[in-house]
Amino acid sequence: MTNEEYKRLAEKHAPRSRTGINMLRAFVYGGAICCVGQALQLLYTRLGIDADSAPTAVSVTLIFLGAALTAAGVYDDLARRALAGTLVPITGFANSVAAPALEFKTEGFITGTAAKMFVIAGPVIVYGTGASIVYGLLLCLFGAA
Repeated sequence: MTNEEYKRLAEKHAPRSRTGINMLRAFVYGGAICCVGQALQLLYTRLGIDADSAPTAVSVTLIFLGAALTAAGVYDDLARRALAGTLVPITGFANSVAAPALEFKTEGFITGTAAKMFVIAGPVIVYGTGASIVYGLLLCLFGAA
């Protein structure tokens, strides 16, 4: 069998791409998480938290909910249905920290939970911090408006 024949055979038996429906699901679920965040912000401002502090309270609440849902085993089921819709909001970050911590807790507090907690989120934090430093230095060098 030639490479071309094999390629045609593989394409014939490969599952169809579900990109469109996957993007729609991610959009709907991610949008729902963002709507919950907006509702929380409105709730916090009605409860008397000033407009500058409400977004911080929303972030803390969403991180707590993401970690709590991960601990309860609900977040993984939600992520299977929502695909990237749960990955992008801040709840995805909470899940990426809480999931490895829970998975490795049997190895002990230091060598398990603490050592493995940032296996997934660590690179994101490092490169995000590094990129912000580079951006800040460029802004200082070339001036800001």
